[in-house]
This record gives sequence, structure tokens and C-alpha cells, in this order.
Amino acid sequence: MPTDHNDLPTSADVFTAAQNISGRIHRTPLISSGQINRLSGADLWFKCEQLQKVGAFKARGASNALALLPPATQMVATHSSGNHGAALAWAAAERGLACTVVMPETAPLAKRAAVAGYGAEIVICGPSQADRESALQKLVEQTGAHIVPPFDDRRIIAGQGTVALEIVQQCREQGFTPDILVAPVGGGGLLAGIGLAVAALAPDIIVMGAEPAGADDAQRSLRGGTHVTTQKPDTIADGLRTTLGRRNYAVIRRTVRDVVTVTEHGIVEAMRLLWTRTKQLVEPSAAVGLAAVLEHGARFRNKNVAIVLTGGNMDLHRVADLFNDREESP
Repeated sequence: MPTDHNDLPTSADVFTAAQNISGRIHRTPLISSGQINRLSGADLWFKCEQLQKVGAFKARGASNALALLPPATQMVATHSSGNHGAALAWAAAERGLACTVVMPETAPLAKRAAVAGYGAEIVICGPSQADRESALQKLVEQTGAHIVPPFDDRRIIAGQGTVALEIVQQCREQGFTPDILVAPVGGGGLLAGIGLAVAALAPDIIVMGAEPAGADDAQRSLRGGTHVTTQKPDTIADGLRTTLGRRNYAVIRRTVRDVVTVTEHGIVEAMRLLWTRTKQLVEPSAAVGLAAVLEHGARFRNKNVAIVLTGGNMDLHRVADLFNDREESP
């Protein structure tokens, strides 16, 4: 379906979102690691969104979306593999609204528990994007709930973009502006929002996306010039298994320089480095940005690089198996 550019978020929407969510979300820290810098050959700065409300950047978009709800709204609903669902459940509870989240049967148990912990009702569906959307549509027909999509939504994209406003400000407080800003991309809400923010605030910064090679629709879309809308994702990064949204693609193609892919082994090694060197407990999806720097070193060497660590929600009982399995891989 062609994209109506009047329906797309703008850079101004990101600045408005920052006002809408001020005082409701954390200004998360920006940290660095001398050891990882030496290993990568670049000066890396990690934006710790795993320390955000609900443990992920998704709190930004959800909070902004609910600030812009129609006045009579009493119930909201969405589909999510976890972090957006938890964010919407949290934001709804903050505003006294009912919330239902459609979750795939493959969603990590820790993320299901988080959604339930914030008081939302959970509806389990099949693993595909079509399964999620069908179950959500049926729910809305039965309840009249207001849908807050996980990424293909003007309000969500604008809210996620506020992370870039903070990154640029925090880097300038350290006396520099980053050369490159890297963010993981699944549905594309975060990357699109960052692209809008950077285009307005610091257009000399190169914005790059990173995604697993087993879920590479964003790279194929951007490099091929045609929106790829279907794929069969194969990656441990559960937060990046969704395909790029329509609005998201339209924004990303205008504001993002490139999207690079990373291996599964690279994701785990990056996660291991972040856990052991920075002591930050991040989930696999959040490690994809660092994996990109390590696997595509020539593109980042001797640069100031800001990397978004997107979240820290995962099933801890699977950690040993995750690391052991990848250690045995070639």
C-alpha cells in the first residue's frame, strides 16, 4: 500500500514527544568501556535503555502514544513479543486504563511475566506476524479497544526518537558529537525515530541500523529500494524478528545511511562483552549494535560511535545454554 506522507511522523513530532513523556521516563545513562574501545578500535558510547522503565526503550513510544489518545479511551490493546507489551501495560496502568496484549506462543516467559506484572491481560496466539494481527483484530472487534501498534505508528516512532535527543545532548555534555549512531532494527520504530531526530538536531551524524542476518528484511528493503514485507526470521534476538513497518520504511529510507547484518555468534559474543566488561545485563536484541561494530570494524574504526542498548528482558534460566551453544559453534 502506498504511504501517504501526510501520515508520516516528522522531526517536530519527536520534539513534541519529548515534552509529552518528560517526567514519566528515565534519562538513561550513556557509558563507555576502555576495554571494548581497545578491542573495537573505536570510541564507543552505550545508551543504556535496558535501565529504562520496563527495561526497554519501548516505554518512550508507549508513553507518548497514551499521551495522545482520544479522550474517551478506556482500553488499549496491542500485539507484542514482549517489550512493547510490557511498556503499554505499564503506561496504561499509570493512566488508569485497561490493557490487553496479544503475545506469540514463542515469547520469552520473562516477558510474559512482565506484561502480566503490570496488570495487563494476555492473549496467546501463533508465532507469525499474521497470527498476531488476526488475534488482535478479533480482540478489538469484541472489546472496542484502541490499538497502539508496536512500531508502525506515528506516535510510537516519535516517542522512540527521543532516545536520540538524549544521546546527542549527553555526547555534547562530554565535549563531542558522535560520528555514527547505531541502533538495532526489527519493526523499525526506534531506527525511524532516531533518523528523524538526528536529521533535525545533528544532520552530520551518520545513522545506521543493525539486524541479525537471519532477519535481514530491513537491509534488503533499504538496499533494494523495495519494502520487503515477509520473511521467516531465524535468530535468538526475539525482539528483532518482526518485519519493517510501512511508515518506518518510508522514514528510514530518507534518514538512515545503511543497515548492516550480524551473525548469531556475533550477537552472543557482543552480549558476553557487555555483561563482563560493562556489567550491563542486556538481552540478545540489545547486543546487535555492538556486534555490528565488531563484525564491520572498518566502517567504525577511529570514530565516535553511539550505540543504543535497547533492553534487558530475557529468560535468565536460558543464559547458560545460550552461551554454551554458541561456544560450540564454529
